[in-house]
Amino acid sequence: MQFTKMHGIGNDFVMVNCLGQDGDTQHEAARQQAAYLCDRKFGVGGDGVIAVLPGGTAQFAMRFYNPDGSEAEMCGNGIRCFAKYLWDRGLTRGENFVPVETGAGLLHLQIQVGPDGKADSVRVDMGEPVLEPALVPTTLGEGAKSAVNVPIDIGDQTVHVTTVSMGNPHAVIFVDSVKEYPIEIVGPKVEVHPAFPRRINTEFIEVLSGHEINFRVWERGAAETLACGTGACAAAVACFLNGKTGRRVLVHLPGGDLDIEWSEGDNHVYMTGAATEVFEGEI
Repeated sequence: MQFTKMHGIGNDFVMVNCLGQDGDTQHEAARQQAAYLCDRKFGVGGDGVIAVLPGGTAQFAMRFYNPDGSEAEMCGNGIRCFAKYLWDRGLTRGENFVPVETGAGLLHLQIQVGPDGKADSVRVDMGEPVLEPALVPTTLGEGAKSAVNVPIDIGDQTVHVTTVSMGNPHAVIFVDSVKEYPIEIVGPKVEVHPAFPRRINTEFIEVLSGHEINFRVWERGAAETLACGTGACAAAVACFLNGKTGRRVLVHLPGGDLDIEWSEGDNHVYMTGAATEVFEGEI
C-alpha cells in the first residue's frame, strides 16, 4: 500500500489514494487495516486514516477512520490535508474552490496557494452548527433548542457541557487552565457517558479574551490529540453561546492555531488553518 503522511497542526494522518483502477481494493484494505496503520509502534502512526475516493455528486469524497478502526463522519484537520493532497498533486486545478463529499455532507474548501504553487493553508466552510440535542445526538436538553451549560455526573464529580455537532458530536467544557486540567481522567468518562449514544468528542476550553481561547481535546476512538478541527469549530460556537467570546476566535491548540468564525450572515462556521505533508512511503 502506498501512503502519504500528513498533518494539520499536529493532528496527523495516513492518506491513501483510492482513485485508481484498484481504488475499491485500496479503500477496503485501508478500512480493515486502519488500526494497524495508525499504530505508532508497529504501523505508520497517526490519528486516523483518510481514504481519497471518487465522489458521487462531487469529484472527490473523503472517508475517515479512527485509530480504533471505527469510522468518523468528518475530520476538520483531515479535510485540510485532503485539500492540500489534491492540489499539490494536480488532481484539482483551475478554481481553488473544491467541493468534497464527507460523512457530514458536502463541504466547500478554499485553497490558499503559496509562492511555490503548493497549498499553504485551507479555508473550509464547515456548514451550520447543529445544536438541537436529538441531532447532536444527546439526550441532554430534551425538548429544548440546544443543550448549553448542562450538568452531567461522571462518577464522583459534575461537569457542565455545551453540546454541538459539526458533522460529528462534541461536548465543550470550560476550565480555568487547560494545562492543569486532568483531561485524561475526565475525557474518557464523558466520551462514554450514557447521554451520548454515539460517544462524543470532548473539548476543554480556557477563555483568554473575547477573541482568543486555549484548547485541549479528548477525541472518541483516539484519546487526546494535538488538534481537532471540528472540535475547534464546536468550541467557538459554544463560547459564543455561553457569552464568553464573539463570533470569531483564534484557537490555540497544542499543535498550532486555527482561525474560526461563526458567520452571522449565513450561520456557517469557517475554519482556516495550515496543512503539511511529511513524507511518502509504502507499507
